[in-house]
Amino acid sequence: MSDTPPDHLSTNPKSPHFNMEVLQRGIGIRFKGRERKDVEEYSISEGWIRVAAGKTRDRHGNPLTIKLTGPVEAWFENPAEGADEGEPSDAE
Repeated sequence: MSDTPPDHLSTNPKSPHFNMEVLQRGIGIRFKGRERKDVEEYSISEGWIRVAAGKTRDRHGNPLTIKLTGPVEAWFENPAEGADEGEPSDAE
């Protein structure tokens, strides 16, 4: 697995941009220089994030979201499985 997060990712399982393997690794998002933990969906190339608008829900029970535009940075919070296998061990 690549160590670069996808350009577009969603936490909604019904979205075509949903990827459980990537979400399990943990994604960190920095939007306009501030770290965000409430991001529902993001696009780095298009420069936007979607966040929940309070506790309001639509008629299907999904959170209502608002789209915020600005610079978006994303990174993995946990390393990929097997990423450190090639490094030498100091334990003897």
